[in-house]
Amino acid sequence: MTAVRRVDVLVVGAGPAGLATAARLATAGAGRVEVLDREQQAGGVPRHCAHGGYGTWLHPLTGPGYARLLLDAADRAGVSVRTGVTALDWAGPLSLHTVGPHGPETIEARAVVLATGARERPRAARLMPGTRPAGVYTTGELQQAVHLYRQHIGTRAVVVGAEDVSYAAAATLRAAGVVVAAMVTDLPRAQTAPARAADARLRHRLPLLTGTSVTELFGRGRLSGVRVRHRDGRTATLACDTVVFTGDFVPDHELARRGGLLLDSGTRGPAVDGGLRTSRPGVFAAGSVLHAVESAATAAREGAYAGSTVRDWLATGGWPDGIPLLVDPPLRWIAPNRVVPNRVAPTRVAPTRVVPTRVVPTRVVPADGMPGGWGPYVLRTSIVVARPVLHVSQDDRLLHTERPRTRTAVPHRTLTLTAHWTGRVDPKGGPVRVSLA
Repeated sequence: MTAVRRVDVLVVGAGPAGLATAARLATAGAGRVEVLDREQQAGGVPRHCAHGGYGTWLHPLTGPGYARLLLDAADRAGVSVRTGVTALDWAGPLSLHTVGPHGPETIEARAVVLATGARERPRAARLMPGTRPAGVYTTGELQQAVHLYRQHIGTRAVVVGAEDVSYAAAATLRAAGVVVAAMVTDLPRAQTAPARAADARLRHRLPLLTGTSVTELFGRGRLSGVRVRHRDGRTATLACDTVVFTGDFVPDHELARRGGLLLDSGTRGPAVDGGLRTSRPGVFAAGSVLHAVESAATAAREGAYAGSTVRDWLATGGWPDGIPLLVDPPLRWIAPNRVVPNRVAPTRVAPTRVVPTRVVPTRVVPADGMPGGWGPYVLRTSIVVARPVLHVSQDDRLLHTERPRTRTAVPHRTLTLTAHWTGRVDPKGGPVRVSLA
């Protein structure tokens, strides 16, 4: 018979969101807090991202360094982090069947936090025709092969995609001594910061083919080339022995789906309100499982905030019904995607501060009249929009208008929306809609 063990809070996923949630809860005295992860090492994606871009301007870090700081903070707080353990299915409303090095086990908790992250869709899921040679990667597979296992990659590569993760893949290829023949995107421009795109083009001589898509792979045994189609219908073959499919992230929502949690049709992750509460009382979600994919800093910030809302749930209970928060095209999704008007005192989450010797737990501070306990919302658009303006309405009543800081809305780059308007939502009204003009 499977053993049953009880904890106060069970966190599934030991990436930035899960570790930050657990550290926050343990520091606040939430009892026994346990984190499970199916990988053999905790830290999530950052542990195999050897490039910079983590930490702060004054204290920059690589991905592995950032992962170590998060793990050290959880350890110091008294969190039990168990790796090599997989959550298989739900055994009850707040209990999970798991399996690990010591066999099967059922874990019951007072609260469960899903921080299972996201993954890139591989070649097969993208329905890419052609032969099936070696040399085909996603970004995660590439980074693990290079930075964790020191494997030989190839000599000449094509990167599919032109967003932040695509440029990280190109940097990983260069670190492995691979020439990047081209970066290919079907969009009219790169979806990274202009300075980063210019640096890649001018300093690293990285060719960017816009309005172009990969349509077929060639090679017997080893990849020998890819066929591309330009927007005007012309086709060409690019010689290469490696191709990296980047972006096109999907949440790891299998556990949420098997539990019957309400999923958002836009993000494809669990639907949550501003308190990161799912449709099941006692189950919370944070990080990239909610919106694939944001930065590690965003995931850690959400995790720390989830820790605060879980602590409140343990102390007071209560599970409000949120109002659906929907988006109109060309917006693709928004997260969180439910609104609880005037639910809690005005609060917001201050950014997580990372310093070389420790991770300072995220604080909850006054938010100058921001109801609902959350801010900002994050959104994505499907097309390029110059000088975007966001409109929030309910039942044809305009609640808020806001011009994002960015001058141009670009697919695969985050737009943000403040939460100052949530106090004007009618609790008895219909869904709240966000549109882009």
